[in-house]
Amino acid sequence: MSKRLDGRVAVVTGAGSGIGLATVRRFAAEGAKVVCADIDEETGAKAANEVGGLFVRTDVTDEEQVRALFDTAVAHYGSLDVAFNNAGISPPDDDSILVTGLEAWKRVQDVNLTSVYLCCKYAIGHMRRQGKGSIINTASFVAVMGAATSQISYSASKGGVLAMSRELGVEFAREGIRVNALCPGPVNTPLLQELFAKDPERAARRLVHIPLGRFAEPEEIAAAVAFLASDDSSFMTASTFLVDGGISGAYVTPLP
Repeated sequence: MSKRLDGRVAVVTGAGSGIGLATVRRFAAEGAKVVCADIDEETGAKAANEVGGLFVRTDVTDEEQVRALFDTAVAHYGSLDVAFNNAGISPPDDDSILVTGLEAWKRVQDVNLTSVYLCCKYAIGHMRRQGKGSIINTASFVAVMGAATSQISYSASKGGVLAMSRELGVEFAREGIRVNALCPGPVNTPLLQELFAKDPERAARRLVHIPLGRFAEPEEIAAAVAFLASDDSSFMTASTFLVDGGISGAYVTPLP
């Protein structure tokens, strides 16, 4: 594998599982020094130990913990080159607007949107001092299209991530800081497996709309993150980077 990230320092939130874990492994394979942030000490520390990185337990909704995460990364490794702001939730009580309560709405907004605001705020501070950096924020294909099987707060939060990433990408472009929004389609992660195990009909209704006929694997999304983190994407900022198996481009999908 190429060493596009050789010597660079990357922070990954939600590093203990799913897309985050796959990205930790991909970043390390490409030569990066990886700081793994997760609220789950067991999975986060395991990810860091696997790649010889640093684990920092972080509640991404807590401003002081987020500030400490990026300060610790710079203090330990000397720079901050990449921030993959990936932590997120999709709880079962986030459903149609008709049944989703305000508490569930706020919890999803805090974890999925406010955390990205905080991570960008404190990552950008360090990147401005060094005059460069790449930030990748996990949005979703649901930020650009609607679904009748609604997760109203999740969809709204990812739309917010997309808009915020676009604005930051423009604002800080001439300071050498690139900000892009990654928009995955459905990914075969524990989060998705848990959701669809409880509702096989919901899974089937989603799968039929994917031209490629399957969910993504976390490693496929991690490859896209590595591209956005590297100089191979040096002319990309404020972009909506869709990795969705063709969902957003489809009207009618192929027959099996």
